[in-house]
Amino acid sequence: MKRVLKRYGPIFKALIFLWYFLPQITLAQEGNQKTEWKFDFGTGEVQAGYEAVQPWDIYAAEKGFGFLGGTDLIGIENLEGDPLVIDGVSSLDPFYFLVDLPEGNYDVTVYLGDLQGKSATTIRAECRRLMLEETETAYGEIKALTFTVNIRQPEIGNTGERVKLKERELDYLHWDDKLTIEFNGENPRVTGLEIQLNTRAVTVFLAGNSTVVDQAYEPWAAWGQMFPVFFQAGKVAIANHAESGESLLSFQRENRLDKILDLMRPGDYLFVEFGHNDQKTGGNHLDAFTTYKETLKSYIASARQKGGIPVLVTSMHRRSFDQNGKIVNTLGDYPEAVRQVAHEENVALIDLNAMSKVLYESWGPEYSKKAFVHFAKGTFEGQEEDFADNTHFSTYGANELAKAVVEGLKNTDLEVIKFLKPGIVPYDPEIPGRFEDFYWPLSKRTSNVKPDGN
Repeated sequence: MKRVLKRYGPIFKALIFLWYFLPQITLAQEGNQKTEWKFDFGTGEVQAGYEAVQPWDIYAAEKGFGFLGGTDLIGIENLEGDPLVIDGVSSLDPFYFLVDLPEGNYDVTVYLGDLQGKSATTIRAECRRLMLEETETAYGEIKALTFTVNIRQPEIGNTGERVKLKERELDYLHWDDKLTIEFNGENPRVTGLEIQLNTRAVTVFLAGNSTVVDQAYEPWAAWGQMFPVFFQAGKVAIANHAESGESLLSFQRENRLDKILDLMRPGDYLFVEFGHNDQKTGGNHLDAFTTYKETLKSYIASARQKGGIPVLVTSMHRRSFDQNGKIVNTLGDYPEAVRQVAHEENVALIDLNAMSKVLYESWGPEYSKKAFVHFAKGTFEGQEEDFADNTHFSTYGANELAKAVVEGLKNTDLEVIKFLKPGIVPYDPEIPGRFEDFYWPLSKRTSNVKPDGN
């Protein structure tokens, strides 16, 4: 025994040291990690403790922040006032500000307005994720508004695994190591920006297909990218992991579910909406009442094992009318299979399938085209043919479906509903909002390529 201690004693001591001190060293390192970033926009005096951002500051990796090139930015400078609001930037076109950040949830506070003018600003993040609807400021008014955003990277913890991204995803403004904020609207003016790491917010993960994803390009949209604007800042972060063309099986095979589970903490949510692509023949096909139900139950079990709360969402209908103006079910038994699983597993259900039938029939065959990607050729740059897509939504249609999902959520007993913004008007799919009243200033990124899936 003495020989063993003499020979291996130093190793034992080293192991004891690591066992006792390593967690404390790690915590200390975490405590020293940066959790706050502050930026003062404009050419005037810089607020103490803030980074100066001038109109010509284009993003560079060595700096870690800056504007995306390709937009002419205008400096705003006033004679007197606090340094943070006395000056700012504006543009006649949408402009983008990028900041290098680790993945996680962040509270972002923007200072909007002009001490000698008016402003009107819409803010989106990452891939056109709606964070703040059009916000107006009166002459001389500055508003400080906060939203909570989730950003992510393809790596899955320390496993050495990654999400198997499709080639088109390499051009997306999510899945990278930075936060991208889009300033848009009739007269966007921003004077300052503050970013604070938020480790307390509930994360709502979305798993789904092209009807849920943050569509990266105009004119396409989905309900998931409209969802964040309905929740209170600081309380909930929407992490939309949906991707076009996905089914329950492919989402697993590409490590997308593993990525969510790696990030999930007790009390987080997993919203699941598939069906459009699962019904198709091929390697990802699942039979509605057997393998589809079984796979859904495996998602539920995985989320619960992590302390998460699963929520099932039935797939909305495609735009398919009969001669009497009634919706034709093109999704077979898949929505009913979801309802059965929700009942059998005691999981909250948002029946978007049922609500979408009422919604589409309220619009009717002709007006419903405004909710889908139906645009005459030449509407968008480089568009040489008509768009006529009866699966994928326009921004107006995606927003109406997001309202339906929120209404379905309000009818559950889930704790997360207490974090919805106060004053949300009840949504009745029989009386949808009018296209003519919906405002969405176009982003600069457009595509003539239809998203995967149908």
